[in-house]
Amino acid sequence: MAKPAERFASLDVFRGLAVALMIVVNTPGPGAPPFPWLIHAKWLGFTGADWVFPSFLFAVGCAMAFSFKTPMPHRQFALKVLRRTALIFLLGFLMYWYPFVHRVDGGWAVNPLADTRIMGVLQRIALCYGLAAFAVRYLSWRWLVALSAVLLLGYWAILAAYNPADPFSKLGNAGTRLDLLVLGQSHLYRRGGGFDPEGLLGTLPATVNVIAGYLAARYLTTAPDRRPALTRIAVTGLVLMAAALAWNPFFPIAKKLWTGSFVLLTVGSDLVILAGLAALLEGRPPNPASRFFEVFGRNPLVIYLFSELFVTTLQQVQVSPGVGLYDWVGETLFQAAVPGPIGSLLCAIAYTLVCWLLGYILDRRGVVVKL
Repeated sequence: MAKPAERFASLDVFRGLAVALMIVVNTPGPGAPPFPWLIHAKWLGFTGADWVFPSFLFAVGCAMAFSFKTPMPHRQFALKVLRRTALIFLLGFLMYWYPFVHRVDGGWAVNPLADTRIMGVLQRIALCYGLAAFAVRYLSWRWLVALSAVLLLGYWAILAAYNPADPFSKLGNAGTRLDLLVLGQSHLYRRGGGFDPEGLLGTLPATVNVIAGYLAARYLTTAPDRRPALTRIAVTGLVLMAAALAWNPFFPIAKKLWTGSFVLLTVGSDLVILAGLAALLEGRPPNPASRFFEVFGRNPLVIYLFSELFVTTLQQVQVSPGVGLYDWVGETLFQAAVPGPIGSLLCAIAYTLVCWLLGYILDRRGVVVKL
């Protein structure tokens, strides 16, 4: 009988932490603005909210270190990766098309595909997963590091070469122009005014977050002596964070542009956090806190997709004209009890717990949905 694969609680908890915070950031309670650290930086700069998505990609890479251990013929591997990439991309597209219909003059009409956003969070996850999967399959760790450097420096060069006068402008950067040319403005982020934060060109540096997660998890799971390995991971993270700050004056930290300095900062912080979690959790019995986040980490994509679709569904239930059920609950219950940012945060946490309940039910039944 084959030996079961070793599980690392720290990786599950890390992935679950990223999912939980993603839901909190994406579904703030209505009636009051969230705390500033839960709002993405408007353009350049960095907030706590900006850490979430790149860390989810880092966690995707961590999972690769386990899922790709089983030997597989090249053709089978390629079909598996392409199928998963296409499925996740399609689910992301359908998520933006949902609820598929809207009210018109007392009746219903189908939401036009011509106005549906093509790129998005799941779509970027899909493309980064696909690119990183083939890279880690065929390249050694040294070549993966080299590829990462090429992607970050190459992206910087493209932005600088396309618009030397203002390479990081919102509507004048190379990535925005590419999205407008290939996708068209009607298929971009509606509140971006022609800019999409999950555009095509930004997929290249974002893939580095996935590759970094794979390298970190592979090193953690293969190192003969884990304690020195954790120290090296943490030190590497601190060095990358320092490099990000040094690069910032020349290539500013910006989540929406997904700049190279942003990648180094988020990968560096992820390495430090992962090393800390591993030091706290590995070799010890599970505790309630780790168990809570492991539930999120077992079915991350399913829970994230549910969180986006369920809040949209709640908003379709009109309690009064222009007021959806989620808004009504947030304002009537949470803002009435605790006005301001705290009430907004408590509402978001309550909704996150609803999503956790779905994950808990799946986990209790031993269901792990593999897209």
